[in-house]
Amino acid sequence: MKKAKKRKVRPPKPKRRQKPAAQVKRKQTLDVSPRDTMDTALMSAWSSEPEGDNSSMSKLASAGEALRGGDPQKALLLCRQILAGDPSNADALNLAGVASFQTGSMREAADLLQTAVAIKPDHAEAQNNLGNVLSALGEVEAAGEAYRAAIRADPRYADAIFNLGVLMEVTGGNEEALRSYKRTLRISPEHFGAHQGLGNVFRALKRLEEASASYEAALELNPNLPEARTNLAAVLHELGKFDQAADQCRMALELSPELTEAHYNLGIALQELGAFEDAKQAYQRVLANEPGHAAAALNIAYAEQQLGRLEKAAAAFARTIEIDPDFEKAYSNYADLKLQQHDPEAALAICDEFLNRHPGNTELLAMKAVVLWELGLALEARQLVDFDRLVLQIRIEPPSAHGSLEVFNEALARHVLSHPTLTFSPLSHATRKGRHSGELLSEPKGPIADLEQIIREAADNYRRALPGDKDHPFLANPPDQLDLSIWGVVMQAAGHQIPHIHPAAWLSGVYYPKVPEVVRKTDDSHAGWIEFGRPPAHYHNRATPETIAVKPEPGLMVLFPSYVYHHTVAFEGDGTRISIAFDLMPRKQVFEM
Repeated sequence: MKKAKKRKVRPPKPKRRQKPAAQVKRKQTLDVSPRDTMDTALMSAWSSEPEGDNSSMSKLASAGEALRGGDPQKALLLCRQILAGDPSNADALNLAGVASFQTGSMREAADLLQTAVAIKPDHAEAQNNLGNVLSALGEVEAAGEAYRAAIRADPRYADAIFNLGVLMEVTGGNEEALRSYKRTLRISPEHFGAHQGLGNVFRALKRLEEASASYEAALELNPNLPEARTNLAAVLHELGKFDQAADQCRMALELSPELTEAHYNLGIALQELGAFEDAKQAYQRVLANEPGHAAAALNIAYAEQQLGRLEKAAAAFARTIEIDPDFEKAYSNYADLKLQQHDPEAALAICDEFLNRHPGNTELLAMKAVVLWELGLALEARQLVDFDRLVLQIRIEPPSAHGSLEVFNEALARHVLSHPTLTFSPLSHATRKGRHSGELLSEPKGPIADLEQIIREAADNYRRALPGDKDHPFLANPPDQLDLSIWGVVMQAAGHQIPHIHPAAWLSGVYYPKVPEVVRKTDDSHAGWIEFGRPPAHYHNRATPETIAVKPEPGLMVLFPSYVYHHTVAFEGDGTRISIAFDLMPRKQVFEM
């Protein structure tokens, strides 16, 4: 595990024991609330030439007033009276759908709104409200189509554009969410929800400075947004601004005293500031609100450990595991506590207990290797890490479209250095005194598209060449399908990476398009080299594991199991070191409902 978020160069405090600062989960903004943007839709339902006679128009107006007054049953009754005489009245169907939603009849609401848009496809408000209802029903694709239909009917309908952005944000469509929020702000510059949404998306894309600016813009327009303050605190935490993060949490709690994420993020910030007793109190508030919040329980264990109360820490780790028996970090941190208590046999038992249920788990395999060295079981440790068989160096062949390796590497270096997500690495990453990009597989990929194919081919060859060994946790069950993630790391003088693993991946790797001359030298300092096998400095092991170091060279790709600890040795001197790292992760099985 590493010092750094689950989401932070200073003395290494083992942040490995905490989950990252939490972001308040985005809730779909529903236009069906009379206190929200539905007011606009309600007004337009009878102000823009509503269908029907004067009696229908009067009842429609009264239905809108009833909705705004919090009486959806009355609104529904009035709409039904209209529809009894005019079943094709799209405005009445629209308001009836809103009223049905507010009474909890979501499927009836969807049917009414679908009828409205079947009769009048360019009814922007009905399409938007249909999108909201379908989103609440979990019908994501249909909801997106409804929002897009609303936007086609009215290209300046900010509410529909914003709601599409929210839908894309909560379903991981960050690029479309970004476009939607920006478009919303072009139409409505003071839409604080769009600023807040931009902050959420920028944070997901690791564009932390832009995320911070977006949250601040939302708060300037509306200071009474506890969720925005809590999410800003999470970003400030990743940027290492712990005092400011704590201040934002306190302001959020003044607005919403029971906001669990604000208490949790306050605990994280106080923990970073060394105020472990106060951090513990914040986490206890979290558990009072959510007894099943395993991350808060884990951080209480860490606080007790840092305060020197090791028996209380052990009890807290045990409680965390009771809350979530599959929480891998709780097991690995508990094993490290046992190393601190001079009980490596107990540490090994903790690792094996988890691995018996989750064979091949990256987090616990990494810890088990440390424990085996601590127990003096060198043969077993070497078999588990197995540098000779499992760390593979490859000299790639350049894609024919680029002509030569030098041209290909130059294109890759330019792409990384100009990438819009490249920023100084947050403390949630392992990089220190360097820059780190977001996902390089986002369009436009440029030369990364060619590198992607090289990586996938190399990974397939690696997997096919693995020796069959049913007793080895990495070799026994290689995944059938792997998803790929690629990012860039740019370092200059004093740049380095602390020891870390990649817990979500099965196989990891790195490619070097640009290496300064000082790193290419072969000497005992290994400046700028990548070293495998050394655990983080904050672990409580006393034995020194065996390590190997690999010299980066332009055109070199290194593949290795994701559970093997690795770090970059700091280097001094002129020049820029560019590496392109990647993870191959087991594809999660998706079950159709």
